[in-house]
Amino acid sequence: MNYVSTRDKTIHLTASQAIAQGLARDGGLLTPEVFPKLTGELLEDLRGKTYGQRAVAVMKLFLEDFTEEELTAFTQAGYSAEKFDDDRVAPLHSLDDNTHCLELWHGPTSAFKDMALQILPHLLTASLGKNREEKTVCILVATSGDTGKAALEGFKDVDRTKILVFYPKNGVSEVQALQMKTQQGDNVGVCAVHGNFDDAQTGVKILFSDEKLRADLAQRGYFLSSANSINWGRILPQLVYYISAYCDLLNLGKIQMGEKVNYCVPTGNFGNILACWYAGQMGLPVGKLICASNSNNVLTEFLATGTYDKNRQFYTTMSPSMDILVSSNLERLLFALSGQNDREVAGYMKQLGETGRYTVSEEIQAKLKESFYGGFCDETETSQVIAKVWKEHGYLIDPHTAVAYDVMEKYRKETGDESKTVFVSTASPFKFCDSVLHSLGVEEVKPGLDALDQLAQVSGRPAPVPLASLRDKAVRFQESVDKEKMMDVVLELLQ
Repeated sequence: MNYVSTRDKTIHLTASQAIAQGLARDGGLLTPEVFPKLTGELLEDLRGKTYGQRAVAVMKLFLEDFTEEELTAFTQAGYSAEKFDDDRVAPLHSLDDNTHCLELWHGPTSAFKDMALQILPHLLTASLGKNREEKTVCILVATSGDTGKAALEGFKDVDRTKILVFYPKNGVSEVQALQMKTQQGDNVGVCAVHGNFDDAQTGVKILFSDEKLRADLAQRGYFLSSANSINWGRILPQLVYYISAYCDLLNLGKIQMGEKVNYCVPTGNFGNILACWYAGQMGLPVGKLICASNSNNVLTEFLATGTYDKNRQFYTTMSPSMDILVSSNLERLLFALSGQNDREVAGYMKQLGETGRYTVSEEIQAKLKESFYGGFCDETETSQVIAKVWKEHGYLIDPHTAVAYDVMEKYRKETGDESKTVFVSTASPFKFCDSVLHSLGVEEVKPGLDALDQLAQVSGRPAPVPLASLRDKAVRFQESVDKEKMMDVVLELLQ
């Protein structure tokens, strides 16, 4: 199976080359040329497998230059009991017969990014060997909160790798920032950027496309790659948990084989919901994909009108991982919906870069409406939903999950569609203690990590061990720079 650039499909790479490179040299995203089929027989077989076994079965369909033995070793290491506090890895929690929450935060950083970033380091280091790459890889990451810590944790002290994470200063929660600033490992670096996530993400993309920088780093014995969801090695493991959730629904007797299920996903950079759409293209019985945004509702407008316009007010919200106005993975969806028309996609991206907006064709608009519904949830609603779900179901959720729940309910009310629905929970509520406690009616929230104990007391739920253990860690990284100085930070790390 070949991987092509969304902006030039004459570029053909193997899976290991695509994962090692991360981003196409022309700025496009590397994407499978074709998608394998998930047959009914395979889906039936997966019902009796563990999560790790399901991951191997799905990923080997896309990774032809990796052996099953390699992938088994990767999943056994990545999804081990030492790293995940639930042996189901991605368990379902049922609120009622029609509503199920997919919990993706049981890993070492208490966020859904662990699901892919505990696998990507194994895929990447193996890819270096397969391509006989002698240089050391430098992983550049822009994070809106959760990707950074998950990437740091996955790549810390991995041989022949360096990793540098940029995050928006004052744009992540206190716990998220502390997770990154206390990161251990001899090969890691962390730096805040003055601005928002889009500033950090744009800065990283500029670094990737800088030929002079690539040549300079090559002389030093380095090359750049990415752990953001622009890397196919990030998206692929995310397909697995949607397929696994369907198997679990079958095993629980909640659905019949072949019955379509709706999925509601809190969405920022569009990678998480894209993975579900890809699973549907493979043959998973996916009904409507409900794209849930916070006050930064650029995707809601796009799905309704076909016009993507980032020229709008940027909001810093209690769901910071969704505080994004440039959803990079949307480019992959446009590539697929246009019939892999790379020139059309390149034109849209050129317009976005020059004017901050573009409008897709009527054909793409029709396909979008067929598969997707877009909605958003503002700050007041987010807080109300956290309280409502706690009161009515005794279930504690974080602000991102609350956005998904709210938009799911709005979709049901608007359309009357009462299909079985899985809404995705992307982070532990303990990563956002301040917002959750205020939502539950607590007026005085304790400072710093004391809020973890406060939320544990109020909810009767223990704080995840990885978060509670932050008390014992020293702050290592406090640097912050303007986005124009990001290259200097890279060069300093790689001296």
